[in-house]
Amino acid sequence: MTTTELDIINALAEEGNMRKAAERLFLSQPALSQRLQSIEKEWGTMLFIRSQRGLEPTPAGELVIAYAKETIQKKEEAFAMIASMADKVHGTLKIACASIVGQTWLPQVLKDYVQLYPGAKISLMTGWSSEIVKALYEGEAHVGIVRGQVDWNSRKTYLFRDRLYLVDREITSIEELKDTDRPFVQFKSDSNYHMEIQRWWQRHFNQNPGRQITVDQIETCKQLALNGIGYAILPSITLTGDEQVNKMPLLNSEEEFELTRDTWLIGYESSFSLKQVDAFAQIVQRHAQRLQKDYNY
Repeated sequence: MTTTELDIINALAEEGNMRKAAERLFLSQPALSQRLQSIEKEWGTMLFIRSQRGLEPTPAGELVIAYAKETIQKKEEAFAMIASMADKVHGTLKIACASIVGQTWLPQVLKDYVQLYPGAKISLMTGWSSEIVKALYEGEAHVGIVRGQVDWNSRKTYLFRDRLYLVDREITSIEELKDTDRPFVQFKSDSNYHMEIQRWWQRHFNQNPGRQITVDQIETCKQLALNGIGYAILPSITLTGDEQVNKMPLLNSEEEFELTRDTWLIGYESSFSLKQVDAFAQIVQRHAQRLQKDYNY
């Protein structure tokens, strides 16, 4: 199969629709249909079943799709290695990033990156820090941005520290949590973050929150708190300072923050030898230094 044929199989598999795949490949539907027939003739079997719901791969089609994706990935990796030998930054930068950072801080980093290096492509996945580490292990990403205490034996660069705040429309002090009947709004997170919150709560209070609301995204959690549904514990990276709520730092004393959350850039040393990865790491660290300066630490 030629590179173009691989792209056709990949586009049909990802879109599941002849029209959408044709638009993506800048082909007419009749032309794409004819190309698919030629490819199926070459393989000697039908690769997709056409139905009202779109295109569904046959068992043989699934094998060919896997072959196409693997071949395309290897080609991209080869281009990336070749580009790393040149002066200009090219190739695909594969980032795996903790969701909170991806929603708040990373967009400004990527804005600078694409302006400085328009020849580079970006592939971004977000998730929990445990998922980021897995993506690096499995070669799905060049670099990861993770939160909290993460075991990593290769390059690990400290970026910044989040301070955590109790956020609520009505509560004005931490002490009020002992007697309040307002619900504690929490977002689903990796186990380390959840355990840190639990340990902090147990150090201060004899019993668990009476009422709890759990949501799947931190932005949903934030909006519930901003709209007075209940109180939440949120990292400073998610707060702009313009929110119409009470924000109470979680302190050991009047000056020392008790509950914080560190953010790290991690990856294998070999990945940082790629120019597109090294360029990204430099921009990330510049932005992190600005944030550290803004937070005064």
